[in-house]
Amino acid sequence: MPQTAALASLEKQLFFKERELRALLEITQAITHDANEADLYKIYQFTLIGQLGVRQLALYVLEDRQFRLKASFGPKLQAGPQFSLASLPSHCQAQPCPVSELDLSAEWQGFELLVPVRQQEAVQAFVFIGTTHADYMTREALGFLETLSNILLGAVANRRLARQREASMMAEAAVRREIEIAQQVQQLLFPQSLPNNQHFAVQATYLPHTEIGGDYYDVVELDTNRLLVCVADVSGKGVPASLLMSNFQAGLRTLLRQGTNLATIVHELNHLLFRNSGGEKFITAFLGLYDRSTQVLQYVNAGHNDPLLLPDGGPAQRLHDGTVMLGIMPKLPMLKVGLAKVPPHSLLFTYTDGLTEVFDAQQNEYGESGVLSMLTRHRYLPLSRLHQELLSDIRRFNASGEKFADDITMLSLRVK
Repeated sequence: MPQTAALASLEKQLFFKERELRALLEITQAITHDANEADLYKIYQFTLIGQLGVRQLALYVLEDRQFRLKASFGPKLQAGPQFSLASLPSHCQAQPCPVSELDLSAEWQGFELLVPVRQQEAVQAFVFIGTTHADYMTREALGFLETLSNILLGAVANRRLARQREASMMAEAAVRREIEIAQQVQQLLFPQSLPNNQHFAVQATYLPHTEIGGDYYDVVELDTNRLLVCVADVSGKGVPASLLMSNFQAGLRTLLRQGTNLATIVHELNHLLFRNSGGEKFITAFLGLYDRSTQVLQYVNAGHNDPLLLPDGGPAQRLHDGTVMLGIMPKLPMLKVGLAKVPPHSLLFTYTDGLTEVFDAQQNEYGESGVLSMLTRHRYLPLSRLHQELLSDIRRFNASGEKFADDITMLSLRVK
């Protein structure tokens, strides 16, 4: 008889081990076949019912600091959060507890046991089970239930991470595409060639601080005698700034084709920018219209850094006449078109504030004085060399070396 009883006990253990293996096989196959989160919970539920003989089941998983019902069979339970850890005795958070010992409402009384599922010493889920096989309430069996639940939670967490990574990759791809489009738009804004002939020499240098810069320059030959130069800087960076600058460029080119005078051009550009940005963004700009026949430069400085005009003889002039920055109000409160004599061999140097707002280790600013000093010493160099010398000088001065805090744009016009 003892041998018969021992054999029967061993057969029973093998029977339950076989069921456990089948349960593991079913849930691992579901994970391998990349089942979604909802399907994983269903397979977990059916596995416990079909393979382990559980007749009542409720799985609550911790999400957003609340336990939410994810799988259930038997008593009808509410899907929303029903309890917190604070409502359970502390020992029930570490080991299985009879439901009869818990202060829970009547809807849970059809269950027999509450099994905590822990990961990294913290409870991540609770499994309510009821009407189990009498021989399947041992500590070893409950340990397997916790193991199976942990496998499920791990698979669900991995699915969520995969979805998050996929969403992140899609978002990054969308941003990258936006950046590429903005870069293409920005490249189209700049003139494809600059006029260099027997009358003028023009040179432009542009160093963006980020992938999409906020600076803009343009040079337009209106006829054999007249030439317009423009340098601008939009507030902010990225795609919105690039789009606003494209509106500025399109508006400027349209107004130039209409033969509009400089004052009207500036007023119309301000109206266009305010309409598009509602005063939330603005553009500083310098627009200069040079007439070779009169040797006169008409210009408007709209809140921009003062360009420097170096005649062949005499001191440099700062071109400051104009108005406030464009786009911050529907109508410009004041506008003055400046006039400057530009005889042959004069140099007009325009730039954005990234060139001057460079600091050394003692926080001294390179500033306009640094630019003017370099121009005075090297003003007769070929313009490409002049720009190279300026860049080399600010790199030596800059405490961060090659890393600048803003876009740098330089546009030079030499009258021959």
